[in-house]
Amino acid sequence: MKPACTALLGAALACTVFGAVALAAQAGGADTPANASPIYGVTIPEGYRQWQFIAPAHETDPLNELRVVVGNPTAIKAYQAGTLPFPDGTILVKLAWKHVQSTEFAPAYVPGAATTVQVMVKDSKRYADTGGWGFGRFIDGKPVDQAQHETCWGCHEANVKDHDYVFTRFAP
Repeated sequence: MKPACTALLGAALACTVFGAVALAAQAGGADTPANASPIYGVTIPEGYRQWQFIAPAHETDPLNELRVVVGNPTAIKAYQAGTLPFPDGTILVKLAWKHVQSTEFAPAYVPGAATTVQVMVKDSKRYADTGGWGFGRFIDGKPVDQAQHETCWGCHEANVKDHDYVFTRFAP
């Protein structure tokens, strides 16, 4: 990615308002913070907006979203080396916005209202039943309900088993 694009992406991410909370919580139990995802105990990682860009995505109907995936240093090293499965400690964060047509440049779409922050944490022991991954989906910094979290693993398991259950590919 060109430096100007990286700076622009960083500025766009920095302008998005999401609550910053602890890196990862103990799964379940009394030590799980209220801002942790049900089932997995995952929280929004502190400082994730400074993480390196992995790839963009565009979701069509019915979601109509622009998405950006960033990763912690462990994730970036794994992507760069082509390491599969991803090592424990890998964290991926997907930011999503409704897309709206640019008022300055008609062919372009730009981020509109923020929709979700989604987090995947690799810990092969803690999340052995879900391919080594814990999931978190957040709206306005708060985890969505258990029913929504119950859909995470099934989708990843059914569609991307051969890529360690991760949809996102590294954008060169």
